[in-house]
Order: sequence, then structure tokens, then C-alpha cells
Amino acid sequence: MPATKPQTAHLMASPDEIEAQFYEALREGDTDKLIAVWSDDDEAVCVHPGGPRVVGTRAIRAAFEAMFANGGRIAAQPERVRRVHTLDAAVHSLVERISVNTPDGPRTGYVLATNVYLKTAQGWRMVAHHASPGTLGELAEIQSTPSVLH
Repeated sequence: MPATKPQTAHLMASPDEIEAQFYEALREGDTDKLIAVWSDDDEAVCVHPGGPRVVGTRAIRAAFEAMFANGGRIAAQPERVRRVHTLDAAVHSLVERISVNTPDGPRTGYVLATNVYLKTAQGWRMVAHHASPGTLGELAEIQSTPSVLH
């Protein structure tokens, strides 16, 4: 039986296309598709809400494999994306809406995330994903300087 070829991200894809593939892979529980968007850099980093800093593509793969074990999927939908782009780097700050089914019915939670992309010889690739738990109150954006900073 021939080996299956892993999914690959499109050469020279935009940061938005890479981000769309990342969230699609989360919803599908597809580790190969998800890792295809990541840089092969040993310094790539991923932080899940409440979790440790995971460094390097191999460790990131292992973390997602554990999350997807036994058919697990993450129903994450990116919303309220703020983008800063240069010719070879992009930073996206966003809210992830996470939908879960519980014995009491469907529930929605929110995660505040930052995704960082670099343009590489293989096209745009993710080099960092940092996610923190959020609450509805934290979803309000502060766009002017508050009178008290701390």
C-alpha cells in the first residue's frame, strides 16, 4: 500500500491563507495539515491557554497530536482579527470563538490569540501561536489610553 503524502501549505500563500488552513486543521483534527503551516524552525513556539511554552516543530506536532488523540477536534473560529503586515512578517491578534458540546448543551468560550508569520523560502509560515483564556468582559477592546495603566 503506498504511503500517503502529508498535506502541504501552498507555496507563497498569504498569511491569511496560512491562518485559514491552521484553523481548518484545528476543526478537522488534522495534524499533518496543521503542521504544514508551521515553519521548520527549531525556534517556532506555541503556547496553549494555561499550558507551557512548546518550542520546535517536533514538540509542537506532539502537542497537537495529543490534543487530537481519539478523534479530538477544536471548534475554533477566528474573529476580530487585527493585522500588522510587512514584506516578510505578519502579526495577527484575534479572538478565537471556541464551541463545545456539553451534557448541558452547546457552550461558547473565547481565547485571545496572537499568530506570527514569516515569509520563508517555502512561502509564508507560522512561527508563533500564543493563546490565552479570555472572558466576555475581556473581549472589549481598549482603543484609547486608559487613565490608569496598571
